[in-house]
Amino acid sequence: MTPAELSDAVLAAVRDAVEAGELSVDVPTEAVVERPKNREHGDYATNMAMRLAKPAGKPPREVAEILAKRLRDVAGIASVEIAGPGFLNFRLEEAAAGQLARTIVLAGEEYGRSKAFQGLKINLEFVSANPTGPIHIGGVRWAAVGDALARLLEATGADVTREYYINDAGVQVDRFAASLLAAAHGEPTPEDGYAGQYIAEIAQQVVERHPGLLDRPRDEQFEVFRETGLELMKAEIKRSLADFGVHFDVWFSERTLHERGEVARAVERLRAQGHVYERDGAVWLRTTDFGDDKDRVLIKSDGTPTYFAADAAYYLDKRDRGHEVNVYMLGADHHGYVQRLKAIAACAGDDPDHNIEVLIGQMVRMVKNGQEVRLSKRAGNIITLDDVVEAIGVDAARYALARSSADSVLTLDVDLLTSQTNENPVYYVQYVAARTASVARNARELGVDRGAPEDFRPELLTHEKEGELLGLLAEFPRVVATAAELREPHRVARYLEELAGAYHRFYDNCRILPRGDEEVTDLMRARLWLNDATRQVIANGLHLLGVSAPERM
Repeated sequence: MTPAELSDAVLAAVRDAVEAGELSVDVPTEAVVERPKNREHGDYATNMAMRLAKPAGKPPREVAEILAKRLRDVAGIASVEIAGPGFLNFRLEEAAAGQLARTIVLAGEEYGRSKAFQGLKINLEFVSANPTGPIHIGGVRWAAVGDALARLLEATGADVTREYYINDAGVQVDRFAASLLAAAHGEPTPEDGYAGQYIAEIAQQVVERHPGLLDRPRDEQFEVFRETGLELMKAEIKRSLADFGVHFDVWFSERTLHERGEVARAVERLRAQGHVYERDGAVWLRTTDFGDDKDRVLIKSDGTPTYFAADAAYYLDKRDRGHEVNVYMLGADHHGYVQRLKAIAACAGDDPDHNIEVLIGQMVRMVKNGQEVRLSKRAGNIITLDDVVEAIGVDAARYALARSSADSVLTLDVDLLTSQTNENPVYYVQYVAARTASVARNARELGVDRGAPEDFRPELLTHEKEGELLGLLAEFPRVVATAAELREPHRVARYLEELAGAYHRFYDNCRILPRGDEEVTDLMRARLWLNDATRQVIANGLHLLGVSAPERM
Protein backbone atom coordinates (compact mmCIF):
# COMPACT_ATOMS: atom_id res chain seq x y z
CA MET A 1 0.00 0.00 0.00
CA THR A 2 1.41 3.36 -1.04
CA PRO A 3 0.86 6.67 0.80
CA ALA A 4 -1.38 7.73 -2.11
CA GLU A 5 -3.55 4.63 -1.63
CA LEU A 6 -3.68 5.25 2.11
CA SER A 7 -4.65 8.88 1.46
CA ASP A 8 -7.50 7.66 -0.77
CA ALA A 9 -8.62 5.32 2.00
CA VAL A 10 -8.75 8.21 4.50
CA LEU A 11 -10.84 10.31 2.10
CA ALA A 12 -13.14 7.35 1.50
CA ALA A 13 -13.61 7.00 5.27
CA VAL A 14 -14.54 10.69 5.55
CA ARG A 15 -16.96 10.36 2.64
CA ASP A 16 -18.60 7.31 4.19
CA ALA A 17 -18.94 9.03 7.57
CA VAL A 18 -20.59 12.04 5.94
CA GLU A 19 -23.02 9.83 4.00
CA ALA A 20 -23.84 7.97 7.20
CA GLY A 21 -24.62 11.26 8.96
CA GLU A 22 -21.85 10.87 11.53
CA LEU A 23 -19.95 13.89 10.24
CA SER A 24 -21.37 17.09 8.78
CA VAL A 25 -18.44 18.49 6.77
CA ASP A 26 -17.35 19.07 3.21
CA VAL A 27 -15.20 16.14 2.10
CA PRO A 28 -11.63 17.46 1.57
CA THR A 29 -9.92 17.07 -1.80
CA GLU A 30 -6.78 15.61 -0.26
CA ALA A 31 -5.59 13.84 2.85
CA VAL A 32 -2.06 14.40 4.09
CA VAL A 33 -0.40 11.11 5.02
CA GLU A 34 3.19 11.25 6.30
CA ARG A 35 5.83 9.04 7.83
CA PRO A 36 6.05 9.79 11.59
CA LYS A 37 9.48 10.87 12.81
CA ASN A 38 9.33 8.17 15.48
CA ARG A 39 8.69 4.83 13.78
CA GLU A 40 7.31 3.45 17.07
CA HIS A 41 4.22 5.54 16.25
CA GLY A 42 3.51 3.43 13.18
CA ASP A 43 4.18 3.38 9.47
CA TYR A 44 2.11 6.46 8.59
CA ALA A 45 0.03 9.15 10.26
CA THR A 46 -2.61 11.70 9.29
CA ASN A 47 -3.98 14.81 10.99
CA MET A 48 -7.33 14.54 9.14
CA ALA A 49 -9.37 14.28 12.36
CA MET A 50 -7.90 17.53 13.70
CA ARG A 51 -8.58 19.25 10.35
CA LEU A 52 -12.24 18.22 10.46
CA ALA A 53 -12.91 18.78 14.17
CA LYS A 54 -13.88 22.47 14.00
CA PRO A 55 -16.16 22.28 10.92
CA ALA A 56 -17.71 19.07 12.32
CA GLY A 57 -18.28 20.67 15.74
CA LYS A 58 -16.77 17.67 17.51
CA PRO A 59 -13.62 17.01 19.57
CA PRO A 60 -10.70 15.82 17.38
CA ARG A 61 -10.42 12.45 19.13
CA GLU A 62 -14.13 11.78 18.58
CA VAL A 63 -13.71 12.51 14.87
CA ALA A 64 -10.63 10.29 14.88
CA GLU A 65 -12.60 7.36 16.30
CA ILE A 66 -15.33 7.81 13.65
CA LEU A 67 -12.69 7.52 10.93
CA ALA A 68 -10.61 4.83 12.67
CA LYS A 69 -13.46 2.31 12.89
CA ARG A 70 -13.80 2.48 9.10
CA LEU A 71 -10.09 2.45 8.33
CA ARG A 72 -9.50 -0.65 10.49
CA ASP A 73 -11.53 -2.62 7.93
CA VAL A 74 -9.41 -1.54 4.94
CA ALA A 75 -7.39 -4.33 3.37
CA GLY A 76 -3.68 -3.87 3.99
CA ILE A 77 -4.06 -1.85 7.20
CA ALA A 78 -3.03 -3.91 10.23
CA SER A 79 -4.01 -1.37 12.88
CA VAL A 80 -5.17 2.21 13.42
CA GLU A 81 -4.35 3.97 16.69
CA ILE A 82 -5.49 7.37 17.95
CA ALA A 83 -2.65 9.38 19.44
CA GLY A 84 -2.20 12.74 21.11
CA PRO A 85 -4.82 15.37 20.27
CA GLY A 86 -6.27 13.27 17.44
CA PHE A 87 -3.59 11.88 15.12
CA LEU A 88 -4.42 8.64 13.35
CA ASN A 89 -1.38 6.33 13.31
CA PHE A 90 -1.39 3.43 10.84
CA ARG A 91 0.50 0.17 10.78
CA LEU A 92 0.39 -1.72 7.51
CA GLU A 93 0.25 -5.45 7.08
CA GLU A 94 3.66 -6.79 6.14
CA ALA A 95 2.47 -7.95 2.73
CA ALA A 96 0.84 -4.58 2.03
CA ALA A 97 4.09 -2.77 2.82
CA GLY A 98 6.24 -5.11 0.78
CA GLN A 99 3.96 -4.96 -2.27
CA LEU A 100 5.44 -1.56 -2.99
CA ALA A 101 8.65 -3.12 -4.33
CA ARG A 102 6.71 -4.87 -7.09
CA THR A 103 4.64 -1.75 -7.77
CA ILE A 104 7.77 0.32 -8.34
CA VAL A 105 9.53 -2.20 -10.59
CA LEU A 106 6.44 -2.63 -12.76
CA ALA A 107 5.83 1.14 -12.94
CA GLY A 108 9.44 1.76 -13.99
CA GLU A 109 10.13 5.33 -15.10
CA GLU A 110 6.52 6.31 -14.34
CA TYR A 111 6.91 5.78 -10.60
CA GLY A 112 6.87 9.15 -8.87
CA ARG A 113 5.04 10.92 -11.68
CA SER A 114 1.56 12.39 -11.20
CA LYS A 115 -1.08 14.59 -12.80
CA ALA A 116 -1.06 17.26 -10.09
CA PHE A 117 -0.47 20.08 -12.60
CA GLN A 118 -2.07 18.48 -15.65
CA GLY A 119 -3.40 21.09 -18.08
CA LEU A 120 -1.29 23.91 -16.62
CA LYS A 121 0.84 25.76 -19.17
CA ILE A 122 4.01 27.10 -17.54
CA ASN A 123 6.64 29.32 -19.11
CA LEU A 124 9.94 28.80 -17.31
CA GLU A 125 12.54 31.42 -18.17
CA PHE A 126 16.00 30.81 -16.78
CA VAL A 127 19.69 31.59 -17.34
CA SER A 128 19.03 34.43 -19.88
CA ALA A 129 22.62 35.66 -19.59
CA ASN A 130 23.57 38.59 -21.82
CA PRO A 131 24.92 37.37 -25.19
CA THR A 132 28.09 39.37 -24.67
CA GLY A 133 30.18 36.64 -23.05
CA PRO A 134 30.18 33.05 -21.80
CA ILE A 135 27.71 31.97 -19.14
CA HIS A 136 29.20 32.71 -15.72
CA ILE A 137 28.93 30.61 -12.59
CA GLY A 138 25.73 32.31 -11.38
CA GLY A 139 24.03 31.42 -14.64
CA VAL A 140 25.34 27.87 -14.27
CA ARG A 141 23.33 27.55 -11.07
CA TRP A 142 20.13 28.56 -12.82
CA ALA A 143 20.91 26.19 -15.69
CA ALA A 144 21.01 23.26 -13.25
CA VAL A 145 18.13 24.37 -11.03
CA GLY A 146 15.95 25.62 -13.89
CA ASP A 147 16.25 22.46 -15.93
CA ALA A 148 15.61 20.31 -12.84
CA LEU A 149 12.52 22.38 -12.05
CA ALA A 150 11.26 21.97 -15.61
CA ARG A 151 11.68 18.20 -15.30
CA LEU A 152 9.82 18.20 -11.98
CA LEU A 153 6.93 20.24 -13.35
CA GLU A 154 6.66 17.93 -16.35
CA ALA A 155 6.71 14.93 -14.01
CA THR A 156 3.64 16.37 -12.31
CA GLY A 157 1.75 16.86 -15.56
CA ALA A 158 2.46 20.49 -16.47
CA ASP A 159 3.04 21.65 -20.05
CA VAL A 160 6.40 23.42 -19.66
CA THR A 161 8.14 25.74 -22.10
CA ARG A 162 11.82 26.27 -21.33
CA GLU A 163 12.70 29.77 -22.49
CA TYR A 164 15.89 31.82 -22.80
CA TYR A 165 15.53 35.61 -23.16
CA ILE A 166 18.28 37.03 -25.35
CA ASN A 167 19.11 40.62 -24.37
CA ASP A 168 20.21 41.57 -27.87
CA ALA A 169 19.01 45.18 -27.73
CA GLY A 170 20.67 47.94 -25.76
CA VAL A 171 24.01 49.52 -24.97
CA GLN A 172 25.65 46.29 -23.76
CA VAL A 173 25.49 44.92 -27.30
CA ASP A 174 27.14 48.07 -28.66
CA ARG A 175 29.91 47.75 -26.06
CA PHE A 176 30.36 44.13 -27.11
CA ALA A 177 30.69 45.13 -30.78
CA ALA A 178 33.15 47.92 -29.93
CA SER A 179 35.25 45.44 -27.93
CA LEU A 180 35.38 43.00 -30.86
CA LEU A 181 36.30 45.81 -33.25
CA ALA A 182 39.12 46.99 -31.01
CA ALA A 183 40.46 43.46 -30.54
CA ALA A 184 40.48 42.87 -34.30
CA HIS A 185 42.61 45.99 -34.79
CA GLY A 186 44.92 45.22 -31.87
CA GLU A 187 43.63 48.25 -29.96
CA PRO A 188 43.06 48.52 -26.18
CA THR A 189 39.69 47.42 -24.82
CA PRO A 190 37.30 50.42 -24.82
CA GLU A 191 36.23 51.89 -21.52
CA ASP A 192 33.27 49.84 -20.20
CA GLY A 193 34.08 47.24 -22.87
CA TYR A 194 34.50 43.49 -22.55
CA ALA A 195 37.89 41.87 -22.05
CA GLY A 196 39.12 38.30 -22.03
CA GLN A 197 40.55 35.81 -24.46
CA TYR A 198 37.08 34.97 -25.80
CA ILE A 199 36.76 38.50 -27.25
CA ALA A 200 39.92 38.02 -29.33
CA GLU A 201 38.73 34.56 -30.42
CA ILE A 202 35.33 35.79 -31.58
CA ALA A 203 36.83 38.82 -33.27
CA GLN A 204 39.12 36.50 -35.23
CA GLN A 205 36.17 34.32 -36.26
CA VAL A 206 34.25 37.37 -37.48
CA VAL A 207 37.23 38.48 -39.59
CA GLU A 208 37.58 34.98 -41.05
CA ARG A 209 33.90 34.96 -41.97
CA HIS A 210 34.11 38.33 -43.69
CA PRO A 211 37.33 38.61 -45.76
CA GLY A 212 38.41 42.21 -46.26
CA LEU A 213 36.28 43.39 -43.33
CA LEU A 214 39.05 45.46 -41.73
CA ASP A 215 39.49 47.47 -44.94
CA ARG A 216 35.88 48.66 -44.93
CA PRO A 217 34.65 51.89 -43.27
CA ARG A 218 34.71 51.78 -39.49
CA ASP A 219 30.94 52.13 -39.09
CA GLU A 220 30.36 49.20 -41.46
CA GLN A 221 32.87 47.10 -39.53
CA PHE A 222 31.03 47.95 -36.32
CA GLU A 223 27.72 46.61 -37.66
CA VAL A 224 29.33 43.40 -38.91
CA PHE A 225 31.07 42.80 -35.59
CA ARG A 226 27.78 43.52 -33.82
CA GLU A 227 25.63 41.09 -35.79
CA THR A 228 28.13 38.30 -36.46
CA GLY A 229 29.61 38.59 -32.98
CA LEU A 230 26.15 38.15 -31.43
CA GLU A 231 25.47 35.16 -33.68
CA LEU A 232 28.74 33.49 -32.68
CA MET A 233 28.30 34.24 -28.99
CA LYS A 234 24.76 32.85 -28.97
CA ALA A 235 25.99 29.71 -30.74
CA GLU A 236 28.67 29.25 -28.06
CA ILE A 237 26.14 29.75 -25.26
CA LYS A 238 23.86 27.14 -26.85
CA ARG A 239 26.76 24.73 -27.21
CA SER A 240 27.85 25.17 -23.56
CA LEU A 241 24.32 24.60 -22.31
CA ALA A 242 23.81 21.56 -24.53
CA ASP A 243 27.06 20.07 -23.20
CA PHE A 244 25.59 20.65 -19.73
CA GLY A 245 22.44 18.76 -20.70
CA VAL A 246 20.23 21.85 -20.86
CA HIS A 247 18.07 22.59 -23.91
CA PHE A 248 15.58 25.39 -24.47
CA ASP A 249 12.33 25.26 -26.42
CA VAL A 250 12.36 28.99 -27.17
CA TRP A 251 15.23 31.43 -27.67
CA PHE A 252 13.40 34.75 -27.46
CA SER A 253 15.04 37.85 -28.93
CA GLU A 254 14.45 41.13 -27.07
CA ARG A 255 15.11 42.92 -30.34
CA THR A 256 12.01 41.37 -31.92
CA LEU A 257 9.81 43.09 -29.34
CA HIS A 258 10.91 46.43 -30.78
CA GLU A 259 10.98 45.37 -34.43
CA ARG A 260 7.43 43.96 -34.30
CA GLY A 261 6.07 47.00 -32.47
CA GLU A 262 5.17 44.94 -29.41
CA VAL A 263 6.65 47.46 -26.99
CA ALA A 264 4.44 50.26 -28.33
CA ARG A 265 1.37 47.98 -28.29
CA ALA A 266 2.14 46.94 -24.72
CA VAL A 267 2.13 50.57 -23.60
CA GLU A 268 -1.26 51.09 -25.21
CA ARG A 269 -2.68 47.92 -23.68
CA LEU A 270 -1.56 49.04 -20.23
CA ARG A 271 -2.94 52.51 -20.93
CA ALA A 272 -6.32 50.95 -21.72
CA GLN A 273 -6.21 49.28 -18.29
CA GLY A 274 -5.99 52.75 -16.74
CA HIS A 275 -2.51 52.54 -15.22
CA VAL A 276 -0.48 54.69 -17.67
CA TYR A 277 0.04 58.44 -17.25
CA GLU A 278 2.37 61.15 -18.54
CA ARG A 279 4.63 63.42 -16.53
CA ASP A 280 7.65 65.58 -17.42
CA GLY A 281 7.33 64.50 -21.04
CA ALA A 282 7.72 60.82 -20.18
CA VAL A 283 5.20 57.96 -20.10
CA TRP A 284 4.84 56.18 -16.76
CA LEU A 285 3.22 53.01 -15.41
CA ARG A 286 1.58 53.45 -12.00
CA THR A 287 3.10 50.36 -10.42
CA THR A 288 2.86 51.81 -6.90
CA ASP A 289 -0.83 50.87 -7.00
CA PHE A 290 0.36 47.27 -6.74
CA GLY A 291 3.13 47.37 -4.16
CA ASP A 292 6.10 48.70 -6.16
CA ASP A 293 8.28 51.23 -4.33
CA LYS A 294 7.96 53.77 -7.15
CA ASP A 295 6.24 54.21 -10.50
CA ARG A 296 8.23 53.10 -13.55
CA VAL A 297 9.03 54.95 -16.75
CA LEU A 298 7.93 53.20 -19.93
CA ILE A 299 8.89 55.82 -22.51
CA LYS A 300 11.57 58.40 -21.72
CA SER A 301 11.11 62.08 -22.53
CA ASP A 302 13.23 61.67 -25.66
CA GLY A 303 10.78 59.08 -26.97
CA THR A 304 12.92 55.97 -26.44
CA PRO A 305 11.45 53.00 -24.57
CA THR A 306 13.03 51.78 -21.33
CA TYR A 307 14.12 48.25 -20.44
CA PHE A 308 11.03 48.16 -18.24
CA ALA A 309 8.82 48.76 -21.29
CA ALA A 310 10.43 45.75 -22.95
CA ASP A 311 9.84 43.74 -19.75
CA ALA A 312 6.16 44.65 -19.92
CA ALA A 313 5.93 43.74 -23.61
CA TYR A 314 7.71 40.45 -22.94
CA TYR A 315 5.32 39.48 -20.14
CA LEU A 316 2.30 40.27 -22.31
CA ASP A 317 3.81 38.25 -25.15
CA LYS A 318 4.14 35.24 -22.86
CA ARG A 319 0.52 35.55 -21.81
CA ASP A 320 -0.58 35.94 -25.44
CA ARG A 321 1.19 32.64 -26.18
CA GLY A 322 -1.11 30.95 -23.68
CA HIS A 323 1.20 30.56 -20.69
CA GLU A 324 -0.92 30.66 -17.53
CA VAL A 325 1.99 30.70 -15.10
CA ASN A 326 5.18 32.57 -15.98
CA VAL A 327 8.22 31.82 -13.86
CA TYR A 328 11.23 34.16 -13.97
CA MET A 329 14.46 32.82 -12.48
CA LEU A 330 16.75 35.77 -11.77
CA GLY A 331 20.10 36.37 -10.13
CA ALA A 332 20.69 37.91 -6.70
CA ASP A 333 21.38 41.32 -8.26
CA HIS A 334 17.80 41.38 -9.62
CA HIS A 335 16.03 41.27 -6.26
CA GLY A 336 14.51 44.68 -6.96
CA TYR A 337 12.75 43.27 -10.03
CA VAL A 338 10.39 41.05 -8.06
CA GLN A 339 7.75 43.63 -7.18
CA ARG A 340 7.98 45.57 -10.42
CA LEU A 341 7.45 42.42 -12.51
CA LYS A 342 4.48 41.44 -10.38
CA ALA A 343 3.16 44.97 -10.79
CA ILE A 344 3.25 44.54 -14.58
CA ALA A 345 0.98 41.51 -14.25
CA ALA A 346 -1.38 43.38 -11.95
CA CYS A 347 -1.49 46.42 -14.26
CA ALA A 348 -2.31 44.07 -17.15
CA GLY A 349 -5.33 42.80 -15.22
CA ASP A 350 -3.75 39.48 -14.22
CA ASP A 351 -3.36 37.88 -10.80
CA PRO A 352 0.25 38.58 -9.75
CA ASP A 353 0.10 35.78 -7.19
CA HIS A 354 -0.80 33.21 -9.83
CA ASN A 355 0.22 34.35 -13.30
CA ILE A 356 3.76 35.40 -12.44
CA GLU A 357 6.44 34.02 -10.14
CA VAL A 358 9.91 35.45 -9.60
CA LEU A 359 12.59 33.22 -8.09
CA ILE A 360 15.88 34.71 -6.94
CA GLY A 361 19.10 32.68 -6.91
CA GLN A 362 22.02 33.59 -4.71
CA MET A 363 25.70 33.72 -5.59
CA VAL A 364 27.96 30.73 -6.20
CA ARG A 365 31.68 30.51 -5.52
CA MET A 366 34.13 27.75 -6.37
CA VAL A 367 37.08 26.72 -4.20
CA LYS A 368 40.03 24.42 -4.82
CA ASN A 369 42.69 23.54 -2.25
CA GLY A 370 40.82 25.81 0.15
CA GLN A 371 41.26 28.88 -2.07
CA GLU A 372 38.53 30.58 -4.07
CA VAL A 373 38.88 30.19 -7.83
CA ARG A 374 38.29 33.58 -9.43
CA LEU A 375 39.83 33.63 -12.88
CA SER A 376 38.72 31.89 -16.04
CA LYS A 377 41.10 30.73 -18.75
CA ARG A 378 39.03 32.47 -21.44
CA ALA A 379 36.87 35.05 -19.70
CA GLY A 380 39.33 36.66 -17.32
CA ASN A 381 37.56 37.75 -14.16
CA ILE A 382 34.62 35.32 -14.20
CA ILE A 383 34.25 31.55 -13.85
CA THR A 384 32.28 30.15 -16.78
CA LEU A 385 30.02 27.14 -17.34
CA ASP A 386 32.80 25.43 -19.30
CA ASP A 387 35.22 26.06 -16.41
CA VAL A 388 32.83 24.42 -13.93
CA VAL A 389 32.29 21.38 -16.17
CA GLU A 390 36.03 21.00 -16.76
CA ALA A 391 36.73 21.20 -13.02
CA ILE A 392 34.12 18.80 -11.64
CA GLY A 393 32.14 17.26 -14.53
CA VAL A 394 28.52 17.60 -15.63
CA ASP A 395 26.95 15.17 -13.13
CA ALA A 396 28.75 16.54 -10.08
CA ALA A 397 28.06 20.15 -11.12
CA ARG A 398 24.37 19.61 -11.82
CA TYR A 399 23.83 17.66 -8.62
CA ALA A 400 25.80 20.04 -6.40
CA LEU A 401 24.08 23.11 -7.84
CA ALA A 402 20.61 21.61 -7.46
CA ARG A 403 21.00 20.07 -3.97
CA SER A 404 20.88 23.36 -2.05
CA SER A 405 18.05 25.86 -1.86
CA ALA A 406 18.62 28.42 -4.61
CA ASP A 407 18.06 31.29 -2.17
CA SER A 408 21.19 30.38 -0.20
CA VAL A 409 24.78 31.24 -1.09
CA LEU A 410 26.59 28.13 -2.38
CA THR A 411 30.22 27.03 -2.43
CA LEU A 412 31.40 24.37 -4.87
CA ASP A 413 34.39 22.53 -3.41
CA VAL A 414 36.29 21.07 -6.38
CA ASP A 415 38.29 18.67 -4.20
CA LEU A 416 35.17 17.31 -2.50
CA LEU A 417 33.08 17.02 -5.66
CA THR A 418 35.77 15.08 -7.52
CA SER A 419 36.49 12.69 -4.64
CA GLN A 420 35.23 9.10 -4.50
CA THR A 421 34.10 9.21 -0.90
CA ASN A 422 30.78 9.20 0.94
CA GLU A 423 31.39 12.85 1.80
CA ASN A 424 30.82 13.66 -1.90
CA PRO A 425 26.99 13.71 -2.15
CA VAL A 426 26.73 12.91 -5.86
CA TYR A 427 29.17 10.00 -5.50
CA TYR A 428 27.22 8.76 -2.47
CA VAL A 429 23.97 8.60 -4.45
CA GLN A 430 25.44 7.39 -7.75
CA TYR A 431 27.29 4.63 -5.88
CA VAL A 432 23.92 3.19 -4.84
CA ALA A 433 22.76 3.33 -8.46
CA ALA A 434 25.86 1.34 -9.41
CA ARG A 435 25.63 -1.06 -6.46
CA THR A 436 21.99 -1.95 -7.12
CA ALA A 437 22.86 -2.54 -10.78
CA SER A 438 25.79 -4.71 -9.70
CA VAL A 439 23.55 -6.81 -7.44
CA ALA A 440 21.11 -7.37 -10.30
CA ARG A 441 24.00 -8.23 -12.64
CA ASN A 442 25.50 -10.69 -10.15
CA ALA A 443 22.08 -12.26 -9.66
CA ARG A 444 21.79 -12.94 -13.39
CA GLU A 445 25.29 -14.43 -13.46
CA LEU A 446 24.33 -16.75 -10.57
CA GLY A 447 21.12 -17.72 -12.33
CA VAL A 448 19.00 -16.04 -9.66
CA ASP A 449 15.72 -14.75 -11.08
CA ARG A 450 13.44 -12.61 -8.96
CA GLY A 451 10.55 -14.52 -10.53
CA ALA A 452 7.23 -13.55 -12.03
CA PRO A 453 5.27 -10.72 -10.37
CA GLU A 454 2.57 -13.12 -9.24
CA ASP A 455 5.16 -15.24 -7.43
CA PHE A 456 6.53 -12.33 -5.40
CA ARG A 457 6.29 -12.92 -1.62
CA PRO A 458 6.08 -9.40 -0.12
CA GLU A 459 5.13 -10.72 3.31
CA LEU A 460 8.69 -12.02 3.68
CA LEU A 461 10.15 -8.49 3.81
CA THR A 462 9.89 -8.15 7.58
CA HIS A 463 13.38 -7.02 8.57
CA GLU A 464 13.61 -3.60 10.19
CA LYS A 465 15.98 -2.34 7.47
CA GLU A 466 13.65 -3.61 4.76
CA GLY A 467 10.79 -1.69 6.35
CA GLU A 468 12.89 1.46 6.57
CA LEU A 469 13.82 1.20 2.89
CA LEU A 470 10.24 0.49 1.80
CA GLY A 471 9.01 3.47 3.78
CA LEU A 472 11.40 5.81 2.02
CA LEU A 473 10.61 4.37 -1.41
CA ALA A 474 6.94 5.07 -0.71
CA GLU A 475 7.74 8.73 -0.06
CA PHE A 476 9.18 9.40 -3.53
CA PRO A 477 5.92 10.50 -5.26
CA ARG A 478 5.18 12.91 -2.44
CA VAL A 479 8.71 14.33 -2.56
CA VAL A 480 8.41 14.92 -6.31
CA ALA A 481 5.02 16.59 -5.99
CA THR A 482 6.17 18.82 -3.12
CA ALA A 483 9.41 19.80 -4.89
CA ALA A 484 7.44 20.79 -7.99
CA GLU A 485 4.82 22.71 -6.04
CA LEU A 486 7.35 24.65 -3.97
CA ARG A 487 9.79 25.06 -6.92
CA GLU A 488 12.53 23.40 -4.83
CA PRO A 489 14.48 20.70 -6.71
CA HIS A 490 16.89 20.39 -3.79
CA ARG A 491 14.23 18.34 -1.98
CA VAL A 492 14.78 15.54 -4.47
CA ALA A 493 18.54 15.53 -3.93
CA ARG A 494 18.24 15.44 -0.15
CA TYR A 495 15.69 12.63 -0.43
CA LEU A 496 18.03 10.61 -2.64
CA GLU A 497 20.80 10.95 -0.08
CA GLU A 498 18.49 9.70 2.65
CA LEU A 499 17.40 6.82 0.42
CA ALA A 500 21.02 5.96 -0.35
CA GLY A 501 21.75 5.70 3.37
CA ALA A 502 18.75 3.42 3.90
CA TYR A 503 19.86 1.16 1.05
CA HIS A 504 23.37 0.84 2.47
CA ARG A 505 21.90 -0.22 5.82
CA PHE A 506 19.60 -2.71 4.07
CA TYR A 507 22.51 -4.11 2.03
CA ASP A 508 24.69 -4.51 5.13
CA ASN A 509 22.00 -6.32 7.13
CA CYS A 510 19.94 -8.25 4.57
CA ARG A 511 21.77 -10.70 2.32
CA ILE A 512 20.29 -10.73 -1.18
CA LEU A 513 22.31 -13.35 -3.08
CA PRO A 514 23.21 -16.96 -2.16
CA ARG A 515 26.70 -18.00 -1.18
CA GLY A 516 28.38 -21.03 -2.71
CA ASP A 517 25.91 -23.84 -3.25
CA GLU A 518 23.31 -22.26 -0.99
CA GLU A 519 19.74 -22.72 -2.20
CA VAL A 520 17.95 -19.67 -3.56
CA THR A 521 15.03 -18.80 -1.29
CA ASP A 522 11.84 -16.80 -1.79
CA LEU A 523 13.24 -14.25 0.66
CA MET A 524 16.26 -13.70 -1.60
CA ARG A 525 13.93 -13.22 -4.56
CA ALA A 526 11.82 -10.78 -2.58
CA ARG A 527 14.93 -8.82 -1.62
CA LEU A 528 15.98 -8.74 -5.26
CA TRP A 529 12.66 -7.06 -6.05
CA LEU A 530 13.43 -4.53 -3.32
CA ASN A 531 16.94 -4.00 -4.68
CA ASP A 532 15.60 -3.37 -8.19
CA ALA A 533 12.90 -1.04 -6.86
CA THR A 534 15.60 1.02 -5.16
CA ARG A 535 17.61 1.16 -8.38
CA GLN A 536 14.51 2.44 -10.20
CA VAL A 537 13.76 5.19 -7.70
CA ILE A 538 17.39 6.33 -7.57
CA ALA A 539 17.44 6.46 -11.38
CA ASN A 540 14.11 8.31 -11.54
CA GLY A 541 15.26 10.85 -8.96
CA LEU A 542 18.63 11.47 -10.60
CA HIS A 543 16.91 11.89 -13.97
CA LEU A 544 14.79 14.68 -12.48
CA LEU A 545 18.04 16.45 -11.59
CA GLY A 546 19.56 15.79 -15.03
CA VAL A 547 22.15 13.44 -13.53
CA SER A 548 23.07 9.97 -14.77
CA ALA A 549 22.49 6.75 -12.81
CA PRO A 550 25.60 4.72 -13.70
CA GLU A 551 25.55 0.92 -13.77
CA ARG A 552 29.26 0.76 -12.94
CA MET A 553 31.63 3.04 -11.03
